[in-house]
Order: sequence, then structure tokens, then C-alpha cells
Amino acid sequence: MIQPMGSKVYKVLFMLIGIGTLAYMIHAMGIDEIWNNLEKIGWWFLPVLGSWAILYWMNAMAFKAIIQEPELPQTDVPFWKVLQLTISGYAINYITPFVALGGEPYRIMELKNYVGGSKAGSSVLLYGVMHILSHILFWVASVFLILWFVPASTMVDVACAVIFVMAIICTWLFTKFYKKGITVSLLKALSKLPLVGKRVGNLLETKYETLNDVDQQVKNLFQNRRDRFYTALFWEFVARVVGCFEIYFIGLALDINIDFIDAMIISSGSSLFANLVFFFPMQLGTREGGLAMAVMSIGLPAKVGIFMGVVTRIREIVWIMIGLGWMSLVKKK
Repeated sequence: MIQPMGSKVYKVLFMLIGIGTLAYMIHAMGIDEIWNNLEKIGWWFLPVLGSWAILYWMNAMAFKAIIQEPELPQTDVPFWKVLQLTISGYAINYITPFVALGGEPYRIMELKNYVGGSKAGSSVLLYGVMHILSHILFWVASVFLILWFVPASTMVDVACAVIFVMAIICTWLFTKFYKKGITVSLLKALSKLPLVGKRVGNLLETKYETLNDVDQQVKNLFQNRRDRFYTALFWEFVARVVGCFEIYFIGLALDINIDFIDAMIISSGSSLFANLVFFFPMQLGTREGGLAMAVMSIGLPAKVGIFMGVVTRIREIVWIMIGLGWMSLVKKK
């Protein structure tokens, strides 16, 4: 299938933004700083990278569960392609402001060559929803660990309260919008805003059939494909847990007294903070701050969290390189 010219232009744009941002991040951190931290963590950096290889594999399993419909053979997209879209999509998300507004259009443009536009749009939208739901479940599960293992304090109580409030709000919004139609309902709400409302209204009018088709496929997953819904949610939730091994391995490299429960508490706390301040490219500064506060909550010095933040950023740079490289090398269907 020949790739449309517009898709090629956007792909080149994504690549240029990615390379430019990546070069800036490496320059900002400094080659010497990166090398010094790699020397400090030593060979433990390999398990750190490997844990994210497993995490991305699980993300791709969830994505494929959403895309594939057994009764529609054309939706059986090769797993290697789903994995490539998963890794490359996250690489783009890491380097663009407002996380998920860069990688998602790329995934749609690439996936529509296999399953068509509306199916690609609904699959990417559903995967994004599943990713959010898994985060919420992970945070809620972590609350019980925090309340059980972390000494009581005002900061801990506030964090737990925020998690529960966010879980309730997000679940309510999810239930409300998916029943009415996520894309149509969202665009109708945006069409009432000043300045952009008229353009959004025109888009809704001209693309209504396509958008409504996307919404129908979203509803279909939750109403008629529940097994796929729970399969995708399972893989995404387990991926969140696997991601905690990164913190655990860094702790072992530093030879500090940390177990996997501590790693889960640190991971969930820093993840919550980073997602509350989601509009920074590569979460500049927010991740280190979140990790510093999280490690302090379990009695470790803030400098441990700062080091963890630096190592995770170096890991991120490596996976961004892999994602952008795979995106440039892959051949079209």
C-alpha cells in the first residue's frame, strides 16, 4: 500500500522534532554527566533497559488485543508492527509537550494502512484510555501499600486523598463519555468555546460520520468485546508493575536498603506527580522532584531520588533513539 504524501510529511516532521529535542536533551545533560552516571550505576543499567523492553512488549500485547477482532482477519496486524508503533509512539510522546499529542497521530497514520482510518483512530483512542485506566488502578493499589508501609504524615495523607479523588473523577468521566461517544461528545464540548469553537464545529459537521464510526467501535469494545477489554487492561496493569523493577535495580546499584514494595511506592508516587504536571517535554524537572519526594517518604535522602531521575532520563534517551531509529527504518505495508 502506498503511503499518502501527508503521512510522509508528518513522519519527517516527527523525526526532525525528535532528533532536535534528543540532541538538546543530551546537550543539556552533558556527555560527561551522562557518562559519570552510567559509570556509577555500572552493569545494572542493562537490567534497567531490559525491564523496559519487557514493559513495551506488554504494552504492545495490550494494543494488539484492542486492535484485533477475530472475525475480521484484516485486523490481525503483525505483532512486530504493533510493537514498533508502541515504542516509536512513546518516543514521540516523550519529546513533545502535552504528552500523547504527538505519538497518537503517528500511530493512527501508520495503523490506518492496515485497518483503515476509523478502526485505527478508535484503536489508538481505546489504547490511550486503557493506559490511563491502568495508571489509575496502579495508583489505587499503591495507596494500600503506602498506608501500610509508609509512616503516617500530612504529605502521605494528602497524596492518598489525591489518588482516590483522581480515580473517582477519571472513572466517572470515562463511564459518561464512552456511553455518549468520546470523540463526538468531546468535539461538541469544544465547539462551544470561544475562538476555536467555530472551527471545531465545522470539523464535527464535515467528519461526523467518521467520528461517529470511531465512537461506535469504542462502544463495541466495552459492550461486546469484554474479554479483549480485560485482556488489554491486564497487560497494561502488569506493565506498570514491571516498570517498578527499574527503581529496584537502581537501588541495588546504589547498595541501599530497598525492596520491591519500596520500589512500587516510589514509582507510583513519582508517576502521580509527573502526570499532574504533564505538559513539560520529557517531564523536565518534574520527574526528579517527584522521585525526590517519593524516596524521602520512605526515609531515604532526596539525592537518591535525583540520581534515580537522572538514570531514568538516560534510559529514556536510549529508548527514544531506538524508537526514532525503528520509525525511520521500518518499511511500509
